[in-house]
Amino acid sequence: QVQLVESGGGLVQAGGSLRLSCTASGRTFSIYTMGWFRQAPGKEREFVAHISWYSSAYYADSVKGRFSISRDNAKNTVYLQMNSLKPEETAVYYCATGPRPYTVPTATESEYHYWGQGTQVTVSS
Repeated sequence: QVQLVESGGGLVQAGGSLRLSCTASGRTFSIYTMGWFRQAPGKEREFVAHISWYSSAYYADSVKGRFSISRDNAKNTVYLQMNSLKPEETAVYYCATGPRPYTVPTATESEYHYWGQGTQVTVSS
C-alpha cells in the first residue's frame, strides 16, 4: 500500500521560505513521478510542480523561478523548496503520485491516484 507523508509546513512571513518534504513507502520510489499540489481556502486544488522518475522538473507558471522540486531516491523523499512566498499561496500542500511507473509526467490531477494528508502553509502579510 502506497503511503505519502508530508511535513515542513508552517507559518512564514511574505517573502520568506519553506521546504516541504514528502516521504513515500509501499513501493519502489525511484521509478514514479511525484507531484505537488495545493488547495487554498474556498478554491479548487491546483498543480504546483512535478518531478519525473528521471528527475526532470516542471512547474506551474505561478511558481516558476521561486519554487524548486527535487527528489532523493535513497530517502524515498521528494522536496518542494518555496522561496519568496506570497500571502495568496496560503494553502494545504499535498504530494501525490500515480499508479504506473516510467510514465510521462503530467499536471493533470486525475492522473495522481495516491495522495498525502497535506501540510498547511500559511503566509502572513
